[in-house]
Amino acid sequence: MKTILLFIGLSWVGWEAWLPSAHPTRLPAFKSESVADSGKVIYDTYCLSCHQANGAGVPRLNPPLAKTDWVLGDKTRLIGVLLNGLDEEVEINGETYANAMPAHNFLTDKQIADVLTFVRTNFGNQASAVMPEEVKEVRSKKK
Repeated sequence: MKTILLFIGLSWVGWEAWLPSAHPTRLPAFKSESVADSGKVIYDTYCLSCHQANGAGVPRLNPPLAKTDWVLGDKTRLIGVLLNGLDEEVEINGETYANAMPAHNFLTDKQIADVLTFVRTNFGNQASAVMPEEVKEVRSKKK
């Protein structure tokens, strides 16, 4: 009986929703072209589940994005983390974090710049914007 109900439930929801996707989720079209709006949409889509809605992260797994040298410091290093991912233990604000972060190099230069600008100007952070040209430069050096 449970199997039948599960099958009916999946049929109603659409069984395709339960299949893993070979392609990254497509972002919704933006009604506003502002960096803050697009950065938040990208954050909510790709970052929120690990770094949380308030940017506090998860202790010993996913680092916080609030008031850390990794976010407020060198933009090149921060851009590199999004482009290349990070698969090593890091110490941030005296705590060690060990969960691997996948590369998000499928995002465009503008999308990476927008989400990093969002992070650098939210969660109590006050840092300069990241420009798409800066992302393009770091991406070109990776090749």
